[in-house]
Amino acid sequence: MKSMTALIFISITITSLLLFYAAVNKNRSILAASTIWLLLTGLVAHFDYFKDTTVTPPRFLIIPAVALTGSIVILKKVKGLVPDKKYLFAIHMLRLPVELVLYQLYLAKLIPAVMTFEGWNFDILTGITALLILVYYFTRKKYPVNLFLIFWNIAGLLLLLIIVIIAILSAPFPFQQLAFDQPNIAVLQFPFIWLPAYVVPVVAVSHILLLRCLIQNKKCLQ
Repeated sequence: MKSMTALIFISITITSLLLFYAAVNKNRSILAASTIWLLLTGLVAHFDYFKDTTVTPPRFLIIPAVALTGSIVILKKVKGLVPDKKYLFAIHMLRLPVELVLYQLYLAKLIPAVMTFEGWNFDILTGITALLILVYYFTRKKYPVNLFLIFWNIAGLLLLLIIVIIAILSAPFPFQQLAFDQPNIAVLQFPFIWLPAYVVPVVAVSHILLLRCLIQNKKCLQ
C-alpha cells in the first residue's frame, strides 16, 4: 500500500512540475531549477537525512527555507507575466488527489488524523472547486467573475496556510504541539519530502500568480 501511495504521489509531483512549467509560458530556467531541486531533495531524503530529529536546529528546516526563497525568486522572475490560468487551476485541482494520499498516509500511521479531511484539513475543498472552475471554463468558454476568483484564491491560500501550520506543529521537532501519539513523519522521507519542498510552494505561488493577475491586469480573464 505504501509503495503504491508513493508512486501516486511521485506522479502528482511530476504533474505539478509540468503544469507549472506550462503555466509560466514554458520558462526553461524555472523547469531546470525545479527539476534539480526535486532530484536533490529526493536523493537526500532517500538516505534518511531528515529522519534524525535530534539535531538542533532540525535538518528539515532547510526545506521550507529554500522553498520560500525559491518561491520569491520565481515570483520576481515572472513579474508582469500573464500566466496560462487553466494550468494554474489544474495545479489546484491536484489538491484533491493529494488529500487522498494524505489519508492513506494516515492509515499507514505516517501522519496524524488532524492532517486529513477527517481532521482539520479542508484543503480538499479547494481541489474540488478548482475542478468545477475548469469544467465551467471548458463548457462556457469563460471563467467565473473576477471578484469570485479573488475570493476563491484568498480562501485557498488560507486553507493551505492552516494545513501547513498543522503539519509543522505535528512534526517530531522540539516545538511540536500536536499529534504526539502519531506525529507527522511522512514528510521526512522520500518521496513525501516533495510535499513541503515542492508541491505546497507551487500551490502557493500559483495562488499568488492568479491573484496578482486578477488584481493588476484587466485582461487577465481573457
